[in-house]
Amino acid sequence: MTQPVQVFRLDDLVAADPTPGMERKLAFELPMLWAGQVVTAPGAVSGWHHHDVNESSLYVVSGILRLEFEGYEGHLDAHAGDFVHVPAFTVHRESNPTDLPSLAVIARVGGGIPTVNVDR
Repeated sequence: MTQPVQVFRLDDLVAADPTPGMERKLAFELPMLWAGQVVTAPGAVSGWHHHDVNESSLYVVSGILRLEFEGYEGHLDAHAGDFVHVPAFTVHRESNPTDLPSLAVIARVGGGIPTVNVDR
């Protein structure tokens, strides 16, 4: 019998949904929820992508996560302790302008394709 509460340890996370410049790891996926983390290397700039019908929430644990997205000139920086909301279908990319890795925890709801890489 499956227990109703589960703990997913750091060592249990698996590589998932690659986008150039980002290392995503999946903790668990349910029909309407995707949960995991993303590490963005120092100086890295991801490819452009969106998350289909999924609403995405990120919590920046460490470092800076820089976001660029369609319809906005410039960028927004999220620092450790900040939350980010990325609406469904929003084409965007992340980068890390620092010399240390950034780490963010991700939760996506909607049940769509977790990551769709696109050409801008």
